[in-house]
Amino acid sequence: MFDDHEGTRTVTKTPLYTFDWYIKWVASLLLMIGMVLTANNIFPVNLIFHAVGIAGWLWVGMLWNDRALIFINTFALAILTSSIARIYIF
Repeated sequence: MFDDHEGTRTVTKTPLYTFDWYIKWVASLLLMIGMVLTANNIFPVNLIFHAVGIAGWLWVGMLWNDRALIFINTFALAILTSSIARIYIF
């Protein structure tokens, strides 16, 4: 990528095409699909896409040892799985 103003090359801080790179992009894609499903009121399938995407980002957070990613995605996964359980189990 080149910056339009100075013609300098921008460098990514995270590695490309590694195991965690694939996980984060698949998880991001699943989250975007979940958002589209939510916007179109396709329930509860949207929760499943969100939960799997969040689980992917939780995995990335653990691989990166990033406490902020671990904390927020653990919280989100707990909320989503409790909602899914309430729908299918209770």
